[in-house]
Amino acid sequence: MNDTSTPIVSVKPVVLPAPGRGEDLRVRVSAPVTGRDLPVIVFSHGHGWSMDGYAPLADFWAAHGFVVVQPTHLDSRRLGLPADDPRTPEIWRLRVQDLKRAIDGLDALEAAVPGLAGRVDHGRIAVAGHSWGAQSAGMLLGARVLDADGVPGADMSDPRVKAGVLLAAAGLGDDLSPFAAEHLPFMRPSFAGMTTPALVVAGDQDRSALTTRGPDWFTDAYFHSPGSKSLLTLPGGEHSLGGIPGYEVAETTDESPARVALVQRLSLAYLRGVLCSEDTAWKEAAAALEADPQALGRLQSK
Repeated sequence: MNDTSTPIVSVKPVVLPAPGRGEDLRVRVSAPVTGRDLPVIVFSHGHGWSMDGYAPLADFWAAHGFVVVQPTHLDSRRLGLPADDPRTPEIWRLRVQDLKRAIDGLDALEAAVPGLAGRVDHGRIAVAGHSWGAQSAGMLLGARVLDADGVPGADMSDPRVKAGVLLAAAGLGDDLSPFAAEHLPFMRPSFAGMTTPALVVAGDQDRSALTTRGPDWFTDAYFHSPGSKSLLTLPGGEHSLGGIPGYEVAETTDESPARVALVQRLSLAYLRGVLCSEDTAWKEAAAALEADPQALGRLQSK
């Protein structure tokens, strides 16, 4: 892969059968029109979104050599699932299954995009997600949900996933607000088993009603997980991290194209480093950020 962007093609919806889900899984696939041995990013959207969101990231990654797979989860506003639907308490678990189903269905997804067949490297897969999607993606990296007694639930990690990018990921459940503790019991992650390499991105002005803590809550996935991890902290960044869901949308309260561009560049360099053994790209991006006195982010690694 090189640093030159290329035209992309997107196909939607590609429908994957999903027995027992109540709805077949609808997916958007974006890919560069040229290149071979293309690595894959499976992206999990935030609450209420769909395969049509996050164009600032999806289009950028695709234009720089990745196949980007965006499933639409059951909490999407376009599906209108009522709160009393029997699936609602299990959506967090169904989200993880959606991501696994997308990986399972890579052959079908590849075949649905004109000219893509035979150009995808099924051995280089990453997951990424924003907000609730970051928790969903983190489960494939080895995070687990604790029950009321603090006992870790099922291990839903996936050995096919080699790297992750967690954007505004919820922190430890011991710090949930009373509302979140009552209504969102699945938001009790343990990162102790999240060993897969990951880049965690957090805004230092991301204040959430779901936690009794401040913005540092969104850095827990970095500080409480073992193994190779990096943390990108964005000064002034709120929950949309400058506009990664999209510009001029209600969720973007801190619109900053420059901040989004930094997330684009650093996530791309990170994934190239881990998936494609392009360590130089990551080291150069990290060094440039450290050397810039007006940098829009702070980077640390372990």
